[in-house]
Parts: sequence; C-alpha cells; structure tokens
Amino acid sequence: MTREPGDLPRQITSSGGVSVRSLERRDGSIPRGRSRVPACCLATASTAETMASSEFTFTIKRTALDENYVPAENTRITTNFANLARGESRQENLRNTLRMIDNRFNSLAHWDNPRGDRYAVELQIVSVEMSVSPGEGVDVFPLIEILQTTITDNETGARIDGIVGNNFSSYVRDYDFSVVLPEHMKTHGRAPDDFGDLHGKLFRHFLTSSAYRDNFAKPPVICLSVSSNKTYHRTGNEHPVLGLEYENDAFSPTDQYFAKMGMKVRYFMPKGSVAPFAFYHIGDLTGDYTHLELVSTIATMETFQKIYRPEIYNANSPATEQYQPSLKYQDYSLTRIVYDREERSRLAVEQGRFVEERFIKPHRAVLDQWSPGFAA
Repeated sequence: MTREPGDLPRQITSSGGVSVRSLERRDGSIPRGRSRVPACCLATASTAETMASSEFTFTIKRTALDENYVPAENTRITTNFANLARGESRQENLRNTLRMIDNRFNSLAHWDNPRGDRYAVELQIVSVEMSVSPGEGVDVFPLIEILQTTITDNETGARIDGIVGNNFSSYVRDYDFSVVLPEHMKTHGRAPDDFGDLHGKLFRHFLTSSAYRDNFAKPPVICLSVSSNKTYHRTGNEHPVLGLEYENDAFSPTDQYFAKMGMKVRYFMPKGSVAPFAFYHIGDLTGDYTHLELVSTIATMETFQKIYRPEIYNANSPATEQYQPSLKYQDYSLTRIVYDREERSRLAVEQGRFVEERFIKPHRAVLDQWSPGFAA
C-alpha cells in the first residue's frame, strides 16, 4: 500500500474562476459501509431521466479563501466564511481563522513534525451554479458552496489534495428550513413527507455530473455540528485520526436531510477536541480517505465551529461518554474572532424567500417535471 508523506498506518482500534459545464450522468450508487443512514433514504441517482439532461447544467467557480477574501455578490450572506469576511475586523478575522486551522492541523498531524509547523492548509471556495433552460434563454442560479482543502508540506514542498466538502452552504436548504418547514409546521406539526427531496436530487445530480467528475477525484465529506436535540454515546471504537466514535439513538432532522442527498453519517470526537462532529459522506469514511485528508477537514471545520458554536466546540471540558450538546452551556471560552450569529439567523429567512421568488416559483413546472424522473 502506498503511503503519502507522514501518513499513519490505516487501522481502527477497539476501546475564482475555473468553469466547466455538465451534460452527463453516471451511476451514483452508495458503497456499503458501517455508516448509518435512514432506510427510507438509501435511494441513489440512476441514469434514467424523463427529460433532456440539457435542462440543467452546472458551472464550478473557485475563489481563494485567504486574508484578502471578499465575498462575491452571489455568495449567501449567511455563509459562515462570508460572515467572517465583513466589517472592520474582516482581515484580522480571516488571518486569525487561517492561523487556527494551520495550528490545529499540525497538532493532529504530529508524526514526523517535531516543531509543529510542517504543514499549511489552503482553502478554496467552490461555488456551484446551476443553469436552467426551460425553453427560452438560460437562467443561472447559485446552488451550493463548499470548501476544498489543499495541504502544503513545508518540508518537502509537496502539495497534497485534501477533501472537498467540509462546510456546506445551500440556498435551497435555506428555503427548506426557513420557509417550507416553518409554514408546514404551523398547520401539520411536522415536516412534509417530501421535505428535502428536491434539494437532495439536485445535489446528487451534481455529484454524478461531469462538472464534479472532472474537478474532484473523491466524493465530498461534509463536517457539521452534532444536534443539540440528540444524545450521543461512545461506542468504544477509536480511529487514529478521527478519534472516539459516538452514536445516537435517533436521526436528527439534519441527518435525515443529508440522507436524501445520498450521504451517510458517523460521529467522531478527534483527540484534543471537546465534542464530536457529524461527518456526512458517501462510501467508506475511514477507508476512502488518507489521514492527512481527514486531518484537513477536522482542522478546518473545528476552527469554524469554535467560532460559530463556542458553547459546544470551545467548551472548557470535553464531552462525556453520554453527551447531549447544548447552546445554553455557559462554561466555554470565546475566540478573538468576531462573528454575528444572530444576524446570520435573521438573514436566513430573507434568503429563503429569495430562493422562493428567484428559483422555485419561476421554474416550478420544470422542477416538477424533472424531479419524479430522477429515479432511484
């Protein structure tokens, strides 16, 4: 087995500007693995469609996320890294965030790294636009934004591909959670049966496109906070990089939503972290990615979560064997980075309405025709 520089043996112990277009599809089946996914959501994309694939095409654009980053006009203003890059402290925010990511990466990738400065992490924002061609003209809509990591080995000069995904930003997700769900809850007291179906199919359509295949070698991994409404317990399994594994007894709404995107979930608390993370993935999380790839995701998303949710991820004591996260927890520390969480929540509703008026309503007929034909 070929190992990259500094990679650990793979084992588990017990206790912008580049653009491409997509006009193709391929089988997006999910390999079997140990990760959990609701049985109702195991469906994956097939090659069958009832409408021409030219109806939807994808464009990928890249923007460096560095201390000079300025959000583009079509970037979701509630995107976490866009929130950091605004206001008087924006450059200091970005500089401190990137330094935290590098420091955390080196603390996790400690082997052959005695000074703790061997690696640096570069981040690119991957913006995905979807073009809708309903017969007259082309309407371009910003679909999702994710992050791609690249690792620089300062000792050898090598540049190592990291993981694509990490953060997940989606306009349609804003619409689902800020518009559809609250309105349906008022009259029915629960989520609609088809909640997240359209978003999941659009995401899986993108993953099976040539736009994705031509730009990324592996499926994405999304690393998010665990749910504050669920209780997690340790399994006794420990991974050399991902750390202590946790499970829960019931899927959270976010778990179910990502399952409709074709993604399974596992929960791990890396060494030195104080709470587990939810890793949404396709395939085998511990077998398909190298240790340095996984470290790049942990370092990036733990840094962001310390800023966004310090009550959970910058708490002054680590999660116990039985653990329920809480945003009301008071024993935590703040970073030096300015972040307006309340503003982000308010703006999510505005963005949800934007999606409704700009994308859902104008293209309702096209979406209603396409969605049933995206067969499982």
